[in-house]
Formats: sequence, structure tokens, C-alpha cells
Amino acid sequence: MAIMNFGGIDETVITREEFPLSKAREVLKDETIAILGYGVQGPGQSLNLRDNGFNVIVGQRPGKTYDKAVKDGWIPGETIFSIEEAARRGTIVCCLLSDAAVLSVWPTIKQCLKPGDALYFSHGFAITWPDRTGVVPPADVDVIMVAPKGSGTTVRSLYLEGRGINSSFAVEQDYSGRALQRAIAMGIGIGSGYLFETTFKREATSDLTGERGALMGAIQGLFSAQYEVLREHGHSPSEAFNETVEELTQSLMPLFAAKGMDWMYANCSTTAQRGAIDWMTPFHDAIKPVMERLYNSVAEGIEAQIAIDANSKSDYREGLEKELQALHDSELWRTAETVRKLRPEGC
Repeated sequence: MAIMNFGGIDETVITREEFPLSKAREVLKDETIAILGYGVQGPGQSLNLRDNGFNVIVGQRPGKTYDKAVKDGWIPGETIFSIEEAARRGTIVCCLLSDAAVLSVWPTIKQCLKPGDALYFSHGFAITWPDRTGVVPPADVDVIMVAPKGSGTTVRSLYLEGRGINSSFAVEQDYSGRALQRAIAMGIGIGSGYLFETTFKREATSDLTGERGALMGAIQGLFSAQYEVLREHGHSPSEAFNETVEELTQSLMPLFAAKGMDWMYANCSTTAQRGAIDWMTPFHDAIKPVMERLYNSVAEGIEAQIAIDANSKSDYREGLEKELQALHDSELWRTAETVRKLRPEGC
């Protein structure tokens, strides 16, 4: 492990230089890694592990997702099984099902765990709020986590590009005495660029806050508000969209992703610099109380319960489809479809 300074704060990180793939293979050479769920994180993590030479099997219910796994090369009866059978065969049992699915199949998974197995998660949700989820692991297994900081699609695409996505790691329970080594080896095995230390609780609260905040909920709210104001003041859909979304995603985000927001500020027009510096504080002051309310709702388990209750409804999927369709049908995102078609070839 290395200690690195992040903005004046020392943190523990793991890099592929100090923990190479060869070491990860040695740590996990006698393990059978059972990936339960082939939805969001399952494909990327399982395929990366398989390509990196680990012993991997998949557990998935019959259906379209099962068929997709077979198309990806998983062989029925050899490397893909029912969730219960895969959990029984695995020594590292990876719960990569949706949070709702983990709750529903946890009794089955629990009875398949053997003393010394490792129970692996890529999200702290189920373990952080056991009073709401009912997920309480046996005392005789390791409980570990590697949480990629991105979608399963990105886990796979960055691996195929020869890069890697950053991930956090945590050990909640160390029965075998090898839990930390197992967690880090799994993180390297799935192709992480580097790993930083966290806890299940910190990961769950930061993840739910991020999804509802800057990563998805807040940015959609910000986009909608600016787009609507421009439209209500007579700007065309294409102009409103380009000034709200297109310039941010296609021009500015790549710049501050590569160089930092400070670099971007220093390399834009003086008019933009002045306006951005003057207005960032009013936006901060308006948004921070909302973020504080959001964080408290997450930390107190309220958001977890809302998610559990919503996913437990028999008509949840139908209601969700209607909400997503309304988002898709909004002028903002219908405009986006046209703008994307107009991007120069190869962009």
C-alpha cells in the first residue's frame, strides 16, 4: 500500500505497479469466483476476470440476461449456472445483482456460503443498512468490497482500451485472515486503474449521495432549469441545448477531466472567467443546503428505504418506464437526439 497526498490529505491507495496482475493471480489461484448477476456490473467484471486468467463462473436466472451471458461465451453447465448453484460452487461469491434482487435472493445465497468463503460486493447498500435489507452475513466468511467508480460498461470498455477504472475497496469482516489480500486481488483482477480505501458505510452513503446529486439527479435538474430559462426567453431549442449540454459534455468536461477546473478557468475567455468566478458562489450557497438534506436522508437510511419500498411494488417496472419515457420525451432530450446526429463524422 502507498500513502498519497490528495489536496493536503494523506490516503492509502493501491496501484498495479505495487500489486501487479501476477500477484493477484497468485492470491486467487485456488479460488472459484462466482459472479451472481449479469446485469450492470456482472458482464464487465466477469469478462475482465476471465480475460485476466482467473477461474470465473456466472450465476444468472433464465431469461434475456442469461442468453446475453451465453452469447458472451459462458457455457451452460460449465461456466454459467443458476444463482444457487454458482453460489454453492464459488469460494468468492460476488453479489452483483441489483440491490432489490440481493434482498430477494439473500436467503438462498446465505445458505450456500461455506466457512472461509468470501462474500464480495460492489456496493455497500445491503451491508450498511441490515435492519432494512435483512442481509447479515455469517460470522465465518470474509466480507469484502470492490466498488468501481463507474458503470459496468465503463469497467469493460476502459479495460479493453488498456486503461482501467478507479475503484474503492473495503473489508467489513476478516474471518480467513486473507480478506484484504482477496479484496485487492479482485480489484486488480477486474482491471482497476488504482484502488483507494473506504468502508462499506462510506461507500454506500457517498454513492447514493452522488447518484442523487452531482452525477445524475442534480445535473438533470440543472440542465432542465437552464434550458427552460433560455427557452422561456426566446432562445431556440438548438441554441438552448448547445449552451446548456453540448458545450459542457463535448468541450469543457474533457478539458477539466484532463487538466482540472482551475486549468479550464485559466484557459477560457476573460468574460467567461469573470462570470464563472462571480456566479459560482451564489450557486454553491443555493445548492449546499439541498446537498446537506440529501446526505442526511441517505445517512439516516431514508433513501435506502425509499428504494426498497419502490422496488418491492409489483408495478414498479411499469411506473419506472413511464417516468423514463417522460424524460425521454421532454424537449430537452428530443433536441439532444437531433444535435447528436449533427456532430461531425467520427465524433
